[in-house]
Amino acid sequence: MLKLIHTADWHLGQSFHGQERHTEHRAFLDWLLETLVEREADALLVAGDIFDVVNPSLRAQELLYDFIVAAHERLPQLDIVLIAGNHDSGNRIELPAPLMRRLRTHALGRVVWREDGELDADRLLVPLTDATGTTQAWCLALPFLRPAEVTGGDADDYVSGISSVHERLIDTARRRRESGQALVAMSHAHLHGATVSEASERPIVIGGEESISAALFPDDIAYVALGHLHRAQQVGEPRIRYSGSPLPLDFSEVDYPHQVVEVSLDGERLAGSETLRVPRPVAMHRLGPAPLDEVLAELDALADDPTLPRERWPWLEVTVALDAPVPDLRARVESALEGKALRLLRLSRRLPHSEADTASKRVDLQTLGPRKLFERTWRERWDSPPDDDVLADFDRLHQEVLDDPEAGA
Repeated sequence: MLKLIHTADWHLGQSFHGQERHTEHRAFLDWLLETLVEREADALLVAGDIFDVVNPSLRAQELLYDFIVAAHERLPQLDIVLIAGNHDSGNRIELPAPLMRRLRTHALGRVVWREDGELDADRLLVPLTDATGTTQAWCLALPFLRPAEVTGGDADDYVSGISSVHERLIDTARRRRESGQALVAMSHAHLHGATVSEASERPIVIGGEESISAALFPDDIAYVALGHLHRAQQVGEPRIRYSGSPLPLDFSEVDYPHQVVEVSLDGERLAGSETLRVPRPVAMHRLGPAPLDEVLAELDALADDPTLPRERWPWLEVTVALDAPVPDLRARVESALEGKALRLLRLSRRLPHSEADTASKRVDLQTLGPRKLFERTWRERWDSPPDDDVLADFDRLHQEVLDDPEAGA
């Protein structure tokens, strides 16, 4: 029996509405390390988007490498397989690969084509061993494929290029494995039928053409460890799964079941899987959309713990539904939060819908001028003209910009 832990989409170094999340990521990695030890895992599979940006901060890289070293110290026989996602730089992921292999960590960031036009599939195959060092499975570690890497030759479009790479890699793995050894595929991609998040996943290819079929993974692939989509889910059958992100990466993901997946292999087949919920190191609250009075009442009732260090204070998003302008909205919300151990990250307004929202109107901005444009926009939005105080505020702001153009940039 071989035991794997499947995770993905760590997004180390993410800036969350301008705030860093190193405390949350370190708490997750500490929990993951203890889980690997407790579960006596043989391998850890990280299916892409390890970092949030292609040029991660030194602190984000430190989180990853400290974790790898600690995991090797605690579990010297643990195999770790990392693939690059669309947020990662494949070259950066592979840069320390020779050193990481000393720690039984395999980092695959790109595909390589030989001079004869064939895929160098062998470099993407990683043996997974049990506690005795016996190879029990082969991991087909396929990093995110950018169009330039897979088009050309016998593939003239992105999807057919991806299909060709998968087929070549699977054929090579079938020839390499011996009887009784399982095949485990890793991929960072968007599969047909999978559910995307409301706001946080970056499209891989404009136009949705990146969506590929689960049929690329034939039945002799015992398990498919997917990354890219943040909502944990299986695609069609239990052996093909997105682990989902371990932390919510946007307020729209606050109710997702954030988890990792424990996978058990018995010989060549999948024996079972179990989802392990990741503890939420920092709470996240999403209030609204609701009228201002309701939102203020909810804020007043919201529990908090002033004994927590600031980096553990809950994140907060507030959406207020307005039927009339409230110039001091932010001040009133912040006043309701005064003294509470909460961090307001996002305050937005839900405005009433009007026909002007969708109407297409040509406006000569040069003839209209800033003040008339402001009055026109205000009237269309609120169905009434701005009062004298609002116009006075606009005139004062406009004059400040005229006096110091850089202040309004």
